[in-house]
Amino acid sequence: MMDHAASGRKFHYSRCLSDNAVNKFKKMIPSLFASMPSINIMEGSCLNPTPYQIDHVVDSAVTSLRETLDSVAPLKKKLVIQRRLAPWYNLHVRTLKQASRRLERKWRSTNLEEIFLAWKNSLLTYKKALRKARTAYYSSLIEENKNNPRFLFSTVARLTKSHSSVEPSVPLALSSDEFMSFFTNKITTIRDKIQQMLPIPAINESFTTVALESSVGPQLCLDCFSPIDLSEFTSVVASSKSSTCLLDPIPTRLLKGTLPLMNSSLLDLVNLSLVSGYVPQAFKTAVIKPLLKKPSLDPGVLANYRPISNLPFISKILEKAVAKQLSDHLHRNELFEDFQSGFRAHHSTETALLKVTNDLLLASDNGLVSILVLLDLSAAFDTIDHNILLQRLEHVIGIRGTALKWFQSYLSDRFQFVHVHDEPSTRTKVSYGVPQGSVLGPILFTLYMLPLGYIIRKHSINYHCYADDTQLYLSIKPVNTNQLTRLQACLTDIKAWMTSNFLLLNSEKTEVIIFGPKNLRNNFSKIIATLDGIALASSTTAKNLGVIFDQDMSFNSHIKQISRTAFFHLRNISKIRNILSQNDAEKLVHAFVSSRLDYCNSLLSGCPNILIKSLQLIQNAAARVLTGTSKRDHISPILASLHWLPVKYRIEFKILLLTYKSLHNQAPSYLKDLIVPYYPNRPLRSQSAGLLVVPRVLKSRMGGRAFSYQAPLLWNQLSAWVQEADTLCTFKARLKTFLFDKAYS
Repeated sequence: MMDHAASGRKFHYSRCLSDNAVNKFKKMIPSLFASMPSINIMEGSCLNPTPYQIDHVVDSAVTSLRETLDSVAPLKKKLVIQRRLAPWYNLHVRTLKQASRRLERKWRSTNLEEIFLAWKNSLLTYKKALRKARTAYYSSLIEENKNNPRFLFSTVARLTKSHSSVEPSVPLALSSDEFMSFFTNKITTIRDKIQQMLPIPAINESFTTVALESSVGPQLCLDCFSPIDLSEFTSVVASSKSSTCLLDPIPTRLLKGTLPLMNSSLLDLVNLSLVSGYVPQAFKTAVIKPLLKKPSLDPGVLANYRPISNLPFISKILEKAVAKQLSDHLHRNELFEDFQSGFRAHHSTETALLKVTNDLLLASDNGLVSILVLLDLSAAFDTIDHNILLQRLEHVIGIRGTALKWFQSYLSDRFQFVHVHDEPSTRTKVSYGVPQGSVLGPILFTLYMLPLGYIIRKHSINYHCYADDTQLYLSIKPVNTNQLTRLQACLTDIKAWMTSNFLLLNSEKTEVIIFGPKNLRNNFSKIIATLDGIALASSTTAKNLGVIFDQDMSFNSHIKQISRTAFFHLRNISKIRNILSQNDAEKLVHAFVSSRLDYCNSLLSGCPNILIKSLQLIQNAAARVLTGTSKRDHISPILASLHWLPVKYRIEFKILLLTYKSLHNQAPSYLKDLIVPYYPNRPLRSQSAGLLVVPRVLKSRMGGRAFSYQAPLLWNQLSAWVQEADTLCTFKARLKTFLFDKAYS
């Protein structure tokens, strides 16, 4: 059993944060902040500090923290002789191995039987200890990263020696400057391409701009950001991830551990920015991490990476404080787009797809043919025009005064650099876009896209958005092909609006798919070969927010894809099952298999049993891998012992959970509108039973699968004990008990 082997040498910078060093650092903090310059925002003379003063205060704090840490735990350059040393190979295991080797040498020199037996017993003890240490190591690794599928995937790949599935790293041939040049040139090229498309035919500005601006009155304005108190600041810091940025003066874990000693000083820095309307320059520099778009792509090609911004920890806390007050303003004044499900509480890809699927199924139930257009944008987050965004914040959202001044500061004078292979690139100025990986970036993008909904509604086209993914769908009678001109006109206006807002619609990746009976689909395909330059999808399927849609709305292709992926992971888990405890193996099963069975499984409600059976076979195989059960053994007792609901009941659980949320204002408005409480025309005993109206449908395979039908149908079958749960947590527990009894009784 090989434990280690020399494989190379390299220099590495590291610091030793021992308990002694941390204690020294804590002792130095009070005097450190006492000697730093500060601005008291409560003093009348300093209500309007200059940007220079604010930058000086923040830079002094950052520099002092970094220098203090360096003094107690300096970064040291070490020559690391890289060995393939097993990380679980601890001192105890090493001692047992040394004792075993001594006995082996003694036996070979003496050939005594008692020495041979002692050596064999010692070797057995060593191997048991090694196996136990390895299991403990991977157990802690899985526990720490149970919510990080990418890390778990690469860990399993290493254990199974599945080189094709190991998470790729950035090749040494690609330098940080090459990445920086590529990312910068890509955005410049897109902007130049859009500039060449201008001027464009004017769209109806009176409907988009004027209507939007008139919707915001003075009473809806957000003039300034309020300072946050210490309890809110502490709560935000504690709930934030402990990841550390290269620009952070001290590791985030150390900051959290010493927060009580410096929280008031750090709070002053955050509030100073909120009150003054100025974002310190130190908070506006981002480290870019190139992230491969898909694990299957070639890591040697620059175009296969997307830039992810990593910002200093305190700047994220500042952004969270702003995001909360901005979101409160948007909710208070109902300024959110109803059909935008990205980055919003109680919204998800599943709720978005459930609404779209519901509409498509009901249209098909009524004999209509539907056309779904999935729009794709090129680098949407990175091409946003700052001037247009600021105008939208002011005139559409009602951001004024120092609050608007804060956003102007936030978007101006931003810099970024790429850091790979321990080498930084040259810093470049960010003139466009919002940072991917920031807190405010996604919210600002959705606000930037706000007028798009007005344009689509003008043409009476159904639509739904999730961040930069926009889908349009139109349902018409087979004989009314002339209605397609509405979709054509809508796409023309969308392209015009996007061009004028420096967004580039990628026609090559935009897909069109037709739903309905096969003969009607073929007729439509002949009538419309393209829609405003967008070719009809040659395939009969299209991937929509991670779910594969097919023209029959059967989700057969999606289920086959789940099966292939799930069984791939199960085979890998089975290879390492013997070194994992059942608890750790179950975490891997949930991360790789159960998560796929549950993702958007509400769309499968009412599907034929033969399709659900395909998913049930996956869950059965997962249970057998986990428990080591033979194929001949009956599976129901095994699933029950694991407290797993069968796939059919997991789908019902999701539908009922969304129904409960819809009835208790914890779901999107577009789902709440699909559920109607039952109120009889005359006094009946059922009027207080909490029932819902079950709508009439024509086809069980179409309308009978829609959420608006399945939700009330399943809800009315629940016992009152479950329906009347007063909290979501209580409802989940009671619902699982109810469905568990139903499945295994």
